[in-house]
Amino acid sequence: MSDECKGKESWPELIGVLGNVAVATLIETENPLVNAIIVPPGNSVITNFQCDRVWVFVDDNGNVKDVPLIG
Repeated sequence: MSDECKGKESWPELIGVLGNVAVATLIETENPLVNAIIVPPGNSVITNFQCDRVWVFVDDNGNVKDVPLIG
């Protein structure tokens, strides 16, 4: 993580939670400075670091499969 980022930076408790629920009710509520983005299986993302972005990688069932992190 970065010392520049403000608020909560990771959400390990969301593994297995539906991605839409994680984004709408948990991540953006706990840190209103970020925009959480669902990443479907097989999709790639850009790798530049941003304090206002959280990639939410989901499995084929739409459940969070990796710990969502600021970046």
